[in-house]
Amino acid sequence: MSTTKAEQSLVVLGAGVLGLTIAYLAALDDDVSFNVRVIARELPEDTDSQGWASPYAGANWSPMELGGRDERVRKWEEKTFNKLWDMIPTGLVKLLPTRLYTAQRKTISDLWWKDLVQNIRILSPSDVPEPFKVGVAFDTVSVNPAEYLPWLQSELISRGVTFERRHVRSLDELRSLVGPDGILVNASSLGSRSIIGVEDTKLYPVRGQSILVHAPGLQECLLVESGTEEVTYIIPRPGKGQSDTAILGGVFQFRNWDTSLDMQIARGIFDRCAALAPCLKSAESRILKHNVGLRPEREGGPRVELERIALPLQSTHDLIPWNGSPTSDRDCEQSMLVVHAYGFGPAGFQRSWGAAEEVLELVKAQVVLNRNIRET
Repeated sequence: MSTTKAEQSLVVLGAGVLGLTIAYLAALDDDVSFNVRVIARELPEDTDSQGWASPYAGANWSPMELGGRDERVRKWEEKTFNKLWDMIPTGLVKLLPTRLYTAQRKTISDLWWKDLVQNIRILSPSDVPEPFKVGVAFDTVSVNPAEYLPWLQSELISRGVTFERRHVRSLDELRSLVGPDGILVNASSLGSRSIIGVEDTKLYPVRGQSILVHAPGLQECLLVESGTEEVTYIIPRPGKGQSDTAILGGVFQFRNWDTSLDMQIARGIFDRCAALAPCLKSAESRILKHNVGLRPEREGGPRVELERIALPLQSTHDLIPWNGSPTSDRDCEQSMLVVHAYGFGPAGFQRSWGAAEEVLELVKAQVVLNRNIRET
């Protein structure tokens, strides 16, 4: 990169944890002077909207299978874990002692994530409740979306990033905002399934349900390895405004779009969690809220890649909505550079910093390429 900072328009579509983290890294970049705008239907203050996943996330780092199979994803997780670990002194991130129980015989050497977390060890048999065979203890991290997302937004606003609430139905709508030399980052999560110009049918929801509790007696995270749609987890989280809270879960219901609350599922979640942590039934513990959210899963894993999309959009079904802009021959020759960043399923928080770093690398490489073309 040249020592002279290039100026670049960057529009981020989506204000979930991925979109905000990408915008944050762009706003702090030392090489390019990004003019960043965040466009989203839901913004960080919309903590009760079920139209996005970030407010309902467990928002901790926990081992997931894809990180053990995909080296790219592993790097995202390692970078994110290290970043969040370094943020513990800020109070936005909680150092989280954790116990993972499993019915399978395992040793530390079997765990792909053994070198990623801190202070990992196998529990003695006397510390492993029935019916589990093995327990693994380690230190990890968690954040509180209700405080972490607004913090990211406030940091962005203080650095000149602007936010606009808009329900985008077609990439054509963003043409004038992105501009002929701008770049769009598409971090629209499940929205990418229905936004015209993306229409990624590999995306699908994984319904989740959880319970937010106030439970001062909970001092560690408890996880149960499960091969069914019923999962059990207890995740204490940090909180400056509301302390001693934890998330109890949960379910993984694939391709289920239902966002209504199921109290029978809630009863099962509470009972499973209380069996591991009896303090949940104490007088000082209380239920604060029930959550239902849709995780943005994708066949083949997350999509992080560059695409050049011709505008105005063309369609074989001839049903592209009119966006209010006149068309011309020049319009037909335009294109929009899009870097996609969506489909992270239940792992948006725990891959956010690593994935955002890769997205910014793709964006900056294109900035250099475009500048070199203009200068030749």
